[in-house]
Amino acid sequence: MTLLKNVQNIINQILDFFYPLFKSFLPKETYRYAATGGGNLVLDIVLYFIFFHYVLFEQNLNLGFIVISPHIAAFLMVFPITFSTGFLLAKYITFTQSQLRGKKQLLRYGLTVLGSIILNYILIKFFVEKMEIYPTPSKILTTVISIIYSFVAQKYFTFKTGKNQTINTTTESQ
Repeated sequence: MTLLKNVQNIINQILDFFYPLFKSFLPKETYRYAATGGGNLVLDIVLYFIFFHYVLFEQNLNLGFIVISPHIAAFLMVFPITFSTGFLLAKYITFTQSQLRGKKQLLRYGLTVLGSIILNYILIKFFVEKMEIYPTPSKILTTVISIIYSFVAQKYFTFKTGKNQTINTTTESQ
């Protein structure tokens, strides 16, 4: 059994152990999305803290041709890691029924994440500047909307399964 399959089985066993607590009000796919997304969010925050404080030492990153502030540099360093783990968790834990090719899923996942970044920017500006809501509640409201958008986009676009989809297990499952 491959390493990926072993990790997938361990994560599924852990999630399945706790699922009975949520079964009465969350479908399994939604539960898995919340659990893996929440785990990836925690990973993102922990890595950001480590990179900001212990890799960059809260100092600007001077690349010679551009200087990047430490809070943006930490974000840029962490983003590829959590983008990758988010994609792998969605593909192999949450939306396992998709028959789309992996490359197509990855491209669509990237578009979904880009959409989420744009949505976050627009909503935070709208809530803070137009609705005059304090930034922290604005961020919380924006996060809730972004999570709903992300789940719907991933379920029905990125990892789409459906009757109109041609299933060819030799080429479409990778």
